[in-house]
Amino acid sequence: MTVHGEKYEYGIDFDRVAAIDIHTHVEVDGHGHKAYDDELVDAVGQYFKRGPGALSSVDALADEYRRHNTAAVVFTIDARTGMRHVPNSIEDLVAGAIRNNDVLIPFGSVDPWHERRAVHRVHDLVRNFGVKGFKFHPSMQAFEPNNRKFYPIYEAITEAGVPALFHTGQTGMGAGLPGGHRIKLRYSDPMLLDDVAADFPDMTIVMAHPAVPWVDSQIAIATHKSNVYIDLSGWSPKYFPPQLVRAASRQLRTKVLFGTDYPYIQLDRWRRDFENLDVDPAAIPLIYKENALRVLGVR
Repeated sequence: MTVHGEKYEYGIDFDRVAAIDIHTHVEVDGHGHKAYDDELVDAVGQYFKRGPGALSSVDALADEYRRHNTAAVVFTIDARTGMRHVPNSIEDLVAGAIRNNDVLIPFGSVDPWHERRAVHRVHDLVRNFGVKGFKFHPSMQAFEPNNRKFYPIYEAITEAGVPALFHTGQTGMGAGLPGGHRIKLRYSDPMLLDDVAADFPDMTIVMAHPAVPWVDSQIAIATHKSNVYIDLSGWSPKYFPPQLVRAASRQLRTKVLFGTDYPYIQLDRWRRDFENLDVDPAAIPLIYKENALRVLGVR
């Protein structure tokens, strides 16, 4: 099956775009289906001090990034088992990326608890829809990434030759709600991904966000494992842990990726705050674009 007889292919002029945002969310599809339930939508809006308004759609996101001459990786999260909520359509997301393939790069998502069906889904999304990677959120999906029952999923991703992006650290999802909306932070300890990186050395892994409270572990893993990267999304740069800022200029200058977590962190705000950090100027073009091109297999 393909989307309207098509599958996604890059239409991005990577020499022209100023940057690649490796981490953006599509929150609603063309049928009005939301990524999360209403209580979670309200809670994450309060956590990020986001004003009321329309949820982020694929076409609106494309327009925003086109204005900034920036490409964006777009995804949703299939956490139907962990969150008891069917997400917005990945097929619809890919169709939107096809319409806007000059700026958007679609990632797929699978519910790891579907196990064998998830493996088939990985193959389908890559072969028939053209997704360029996969997004996981262990806390929302309620799974330990290093549990070997999920290894066939990583085998399929490795075979496809695309990267896997994993949420790490605390999360704004469920923050402030009783029991955190059943979301458990321990699933997003980056040390669980150290096992996965060691067991799948040919799979590129991106640890999303400064992984508070495990930033030192995150830096150690990305330094030790050549197949592991870190994206800088989910926090305003002015709140980045200082050891991560130092590492971005030094041992991790080729391993750190620009990411916002849009729409929760806006592009202009992230860039403005990043400019005030003490980052080696020679590392900046690597962070904004060159490292992402390598992760995505473009160069």
